[in-house]
Formats: sequence, structure tokens, C-alpha cells
Amino acid sequence: MSLNCGIVGLPNVGKSTIFSALTSAPAESANYPFCTIDPNVGMVNVPDIRLDKIVELIPPAKIIPATFEFVDIAGLVEGASKGEGLGNRFLASIREVGVLSHVVRCFDNEDIIHVNNKIDPINDISTINIELAFSDLDTVEKRYSKMSKMGRVNKDQQKNNQKLLPILEKLIACLSEGKLALSLDLDEEQLEIIYDLHLITLKPVIYVCNVDEDSLEEDNEYVKIVRNIAKEENSEVVVICGKIEAEIAEMESDDDRNEFLEALGLKESGLNQLIRSAYHILGMRTFFTAGSDEDRAWTFKAGFKAPQAAGVIHTDFEKGFIKAEVYNCEDLFDLGTEQQVKIKGKLRMEGKDYIVKDGDVMHFRFNV
Repeated sequence: MSLNCGIVGLPNVGKSTIFSALTSAPAESANYPFCTIDPNVGMVNVPDIRLDKIVELIPPAKIIPATFEFVDIAGLVEGASKGEGLGNRFLASIREVGVLSHVVRCFDNEDIIHVNNKIDPINDISTINIELAFSDLDTVEKRYSKMSKMGRVNKDQQKNNQKLLPILEKLIACLSEGKLALSLDLDEEQLEIIYDLHLITLKPVIYVCNVDEDSLEEDNEYVKIVRNIAKEENSEVVVICGKIEAEIAEMESDDDRNEFLEALGLKESGLNQLIRSAYHILGMRTFFTAGSDEDRAWTFKAGFKAPQAAGVIHTDFEKGFIKAEVYNCEDLFDLGTEQQVKIKGKLRMEGKDYIVKDGDVMHFRFNV
């Protein structure tokens, strides 16, 4: 699975505005469909208050947060799976991301054109999902036809087809009705068998409700509709006001941003919630290294053992791994200093089988 997030949705729902606010690197944004043609790619810092606390307790010369990639993919329209609106080009971009951030317009504004001339989250979500399902259907049907033909002349393929073809048949029945492949709840073995198909509708989805300023504190009717759909799909929902996020992104200091959010009655920006949600859905977690030279957040996959985490820093660390000195950042926050962490016996020496935990502070011993 790719470790990035693709921003998708109909044209003119606010995708490029949200992307620009996320990355503080303006993507072209205008009031007409297909403004974005080639996908824009941007790296964002992953907001993590734990790193801020570590910096306070272990002041460094340099601070480096974890980063995450977002891809702004042009708006899809009805018929995209058949090439409408440059659909094939856009769908190819979607296949390359790990999680989908589906932006849904949840505000009224006569000055901003809606591609279908009305605000209807149910129809908007359905349009996107159907096009993604039909695109996957084409992929699955081609594979089914190819494997069936090979199975007639190849005994090894006949054996493989005993497991593969029933799965493909289930997918064809599901996708032909415009339903997401996720709705089939395939088990790990089945997912492994069809992994190389890279189906779009197997990707996790975060619905991003783009609202007006008045709907941030309390869900409007459009947001309630999206939440109901997300609940049925077991997807997450983040509510964002693209206009406000764009204003926040233009502010020069954290103090200004925090003051602005406080005035709006918000604890943090909606984009921070989106970044963290996408990061965690993909099974990405964070460990830290800390010292006078540098405090840094490192990204690793949940389930990594200590040598694999060491390899995130440098491949030599993994090859020559000996031991890892480990404590969790919460112990540092409770006790105040690394010295106290050691005195209280919270600092441990861990070997090759240690499964790294989110929030671990680590120092690796290695020999190359």
C-alpha cells in the first residue's frame, strides 16, 4: 500500500483550495471544472504535540517533524470510467495512492458553480463511487478473462484459479452494481491474492466535508448526510472550512494561527485532523530520537520490530543492529527529564524481537 493520500471529489468542491492550505504550496484553483489536470503533490508536516513537548524537555539545535504526502487529483465526473472529462488519466493517478480523501461540498453558494447545478452529497458521493467501482470492474473483468483462458491450457493456472476466480466473481457482482469492493469484507488471504489488481475501491476513505464558516461548530444537514453514509461504510469523517483553512495557511506564526482558531472556538484546524487521520489509517506510527543536536519524529509501519525501525533512519542501522535503548515519551512527560526516566527504571534495552510502539523514544546501538 502506498503511504500517501489522494484528494478526490467532483470538480469545484474545494479540493485544490484544501490542498493548497495543507501544503502551503498553492495549487491552481479556479471556478471552472478540470482546473487541475496533472496531479499536484505536496509534503506536509504531521502535527504531533508530543514532539513539541519533547522539544521543551530536551531542547535541540534542530527540530524535524514527520512528513506525509498528499496528492491533489483532478475532479471526476459521471462517465469518468469511460474516459469522460479526462477520466482515465485521473483514475490512473488515484490507483497510486494509499488512502482517499473524498472532498464533499457541504455548503451553499450561488457564486460557486456546482458541476450538477445543485448541492446533493448523496448524489455527489454516489457519482464518485460508481465511477471508481466501474473502473475497478473493468480491471477485474480483464483479469478474469485472461486467467480463465490461461487456465484452459496451463495446469498450474487451473490450480491457482480455484482460489482466484471465485474472488473475481464476487468482485464482478459487487462492482457491477456500483458498490465498493470494501463492502465485501474480504479476508487477508483473499486480499493478498488480488493485491496486484490495485483496486481503487479497496482503499480506505476519509470523507472531508467542506463547509461554510457557520457550520463548523454544529453539523449542517449536508454534513449529517455524509456522516450517515460514512457510518454505513465504516469510513471516517473530517469537517473542514476550506476558506478558513486557506486563511490559516497564510498566517506567518503559530501564535497568530492559535489566536485565530481560539477566536473561532476551535482547538485545532480541520486539516490537522485530516493529516493525522490519513496517517493512522495507513498504519503509520511515530517514534522519536532526541538530543542536543536534533529532536526528530520518524515514521514507521505499525508492527515494525526494532531493527526495521532502525532501518528507517539508515539501512546500516538495520544491518548492524545490536540493541535499542527505549522509553516511551509519556514517561518523559511524567518525569520531566531523561535522567529521571533512567532513575525510575523506565529506560530499557530491547533486542531484535522488540515491537516498536507509537511514541517510543529510541537510541540504536549498531555495528557495521
